[in-house]
Amino acid sequence: MGFGKITPAELDERRQRGGDDDLLLIDVREQDEFDLARIEGAQLLPLSRFNEWAAKLDPERETIIMCHHGIRSAQVCAALSRQGFTNLLNLSGGIDRWSCEVDRTVPRY
Repeated sequence: MGFGKITPAELDERRQRGGDDDLLLIDVREQDEFDLARIEGAQLLPLSRFNEWAAKLDPERETIIMCHHGIRSAQVCAALSRQGFTNLLNLSGGIDRWSCEVDRTVPRY
């Protein structure tokens, strides 16, 4: 596996410390899901359009990929890793876990 994992609590702690200046947070869910619930600062790049946006990313920039439960984002991390990306993290449990453990104001669906 060419990528790591980060828990919602670890991401929240890092953001609170201000350690995310160069961090790219990508949400690979679809627009309707993003409209329901999102993490502040996440950029929506739907998995369904992966071929359109993947080549435009910096393969060395620290990037956290997220989805609803962490499955689609793990697939994206694996695909990007195969393309030479070296600084990838998958948000474990996705936005659902984020909502349960970090920010209960983010709706669960």
